[in-house]
Amino acid sequence: MADNTSTQEITPRKRYSQFFWRSWAIQDSWNYERQMNLGFLYGIAPTIDRCYPDKNDPKQVEKRKEAYKRHMAFYNCTPQTSAFVLGLSASMEEEYARNPEDFDPESIMAIKTSLMGPLSGIGDSFFQGTIRVIAFGLGASLAAQGSILGPIIAMLISILTSVPITWFAGKFGYEMGNSYLEKLQGSNIMAKVMYACGIVGLMAIGGMVATLIGVSTPITLPGGGTALQDILNGIIPQMLSLGVSMLMFYLIKKGVNTGWLLALCIVGGLALSAFGIFA
Repeated sequence: MADNTSTQEITPRKRYSQFFWRSWAIQDSWNYERQMNLGFLYGIAPTIDRCYPDKNDPKQVEKRKEAYKRHMAFYNCTPQTSAFVLGLSASMEEEYARNPEDFDPESIMAIKTSLMGPLSGIGDSFFQGTIRVIAFGLGASLAAQGSILGPIIAMLISILTSVPITWFAGKFGYEMGNSYLEKLQGSNIMAKVMYACGIVGLMAIGGMVATLIGVSTPITLPGGGTALQDILNGIIPQMLSLGVSMLMFYLIKKGVNTGWLLALCIVGGLALSAFGIFA
């Protein structure tokens, strides 16, 4: 092989285990400048070390440093889907080590950069916007009823979805390499998955607003004594809860500090309750 470079072989299970476990640590060295770059380097370092194992060969040492530096670039992606990027990048690094004259190492960074956005959209929508909301919403509901199953159910739902997806993401990324990426992009699967995850996420958040945010009013209309809350529920169930949620969302989008929002909820809620406007 060129430059006397050899790629040490390990069992597939050990390889996939490295992608799996190290993707969970990808945010441990998070920084404001390049975010998850150190975590990604930690994830791919074993592959680089296997590609250039001879520490006494100046050419291999230089290649190893070059690869380390290459993966110090900016990186930010959902940890669970980062296993796919780790697997794909590892397969490309090995190909570059085997055929340095016919393989452009810049393509490794190009693939990483192009994957960050789509996989973050899929990962954040699915894991943060859907699974976490469902898991901890159900867990919080059970815990509020005094059930010990609340935190257990929340953790089980999170683990039983995250673990297999992370494992197989690394496996598919490594085994299928560039052909898998081309297949995803060519068949527009990524766009469809992101669209579906967005719908499911919005449904889950809407359900959480209706069930876990309890804002109501005791006001009754003069004359017939009709409860204002019944009229509002007839128009849109949990309208006040939705209104308060949208107000918080609007203020967050405007950059209002979360400390002020918390104070507004506490002080405003007490004041409105004292005047008999909110229950």
